[in-house]
Amino acid sequence: MAHINLLPWREEQRQEQTRQFATVTVLSMLLTGAAIFMVHVMFNNQIDHQKYRNKILQDEITTLDASLKQIDALEETKDQLLARMDVIQSLQQKRPQIVHLFDDFVRTVPEGIYLTNIKQESEQLTIKGVAESNGRVSAYMRNIDSSDWMSTPKLKVIETKKGTLRSSDFTLITTQTTPDDKNNKGDDS
Repeated sequence: MAHINLLPWREEQRQEQTRQFATVTVLSMLLTGAAIFMVHVMFNNQIDHQKYRNKILQDEITTLDASLKQIDALEETKDQLLARMDVIQSLQQKRPQIVHLFDDFVRTVPEGIYLTNIKQESEQLTIKGVAESNGRVSAYMRNIDSSDWMSTPKLKVIETKKGTLRSSDFTLITTQTTPDDKNNKGDDS
C-alpha cells in the first residue's frame, strides 16, 4: 500500500479556514462597528433636529412673552387713560355745581344769618356763621334740607353770645348733592 501523506493538505485546509474565519470575523466586526456608527449618527441627527425645533419653540415663546408684556403694558396704559377720562368727565359734570351751590347759599340763607366761613372737603360742607337767634338757624337748616344742591344738615355747635346784641355762633355740616342724587335717594325709600 502506498503511503500518502494527507497532513500538508489538512494543514493548508486548516490555515485556509482560519484565514476565512479571521476575515469573516473582521468583516462582521467592521459591519457591526459601521452599523453602530450609523445608529449613533442617526440618533445624533435626531437629537440635533429636536434641539433645533426646541430652540425655535423657545424663540417663539420668548417673542410671545415679550408680546404679552407689551399687551399688559398697553392694558395698564388703557386703564390709566380710562381713569383719567373718568376724572375729567367727573370734573366736567361737576363744573357747574359750584355755581349752583353758591346760588343755593344765597337762596337758603334767611335774614338774620351771616355766614363767616364755608369749607368743603370732598362732598362735605362745613358752614360757620352768626345768627340773630336759634330759630333762624332752624329755618336755615330747613331751607338746606329743601335745597336741590345741599342735603342732610347737621348742627354741630351753637353758642349763644351775650352782649349788646344777642347772637349765636353756629357750625353746620351738610352734604353737597345734585338734583339727580336727591331723586335717586327718594326712589330708594
